[in-house]
Amino acid sequence: MRETPEELKELQALLETSLSRSTSHLRSIVTENTLTAEQVTRILTGMCTLALSTVTAKGEPRISGVDGHFLHGTWLFGTARDAAKARHLAARPAVSAAHLRGEDLGVFTHGTVEILNPRHGEPSADWPYLRTYLKDFYGDDSFDWDNDVVYYRLRPHWMTAYAPGADKLIAESRP
Repeated sequence: MRETPEELKELQALLETSLSRSTSHLRSIVTENTLTAEQVTRILTGMCTLALSTVTAKGEPRISGVDGHFLHGTWLFGTARDAAKARHLAARPAVSAAHLRGEDLGVFTHGTVEILNPRHGEPSADWPYLRTYLKDFYGDDSFDWDNDVVYYRLRPHWMTAYAPGADKLIAESRP
């Protein structure tokens, strides 16, 4: 868990606000098994495959898989700079993402992405820290971290997380 107390507080507020604004149907499914911010950060460790949804210029939905890393209360993910999703995200940064583990876990997020390492621009202030995290995870010499891949942070405006057996997932996520 890398989140600060303030980040946990913000994530908890987001989870509670999102659930309160959800439909009665969704609340009837997830309320009894909703995760707290602390549980979310304990479960979402390492790489979590995300189904990421973007939109084409014609308004057509597209979904693809990305390696998601949940750090400091937000999702991080990358793609090749010349990938179709990179073009979609540059033009239309609103996305939805889902991380599912069968029927044991569901994390759903809607928000806007920001580029962490733009090709022709200033990187995010925390890009050196995040790049170090990613290099440690994937291996330092996998590719040119600043030029081959573009990384994004998904800033959520809505998020819900549920798990019928949170204690078991937390125990399985411990290093």
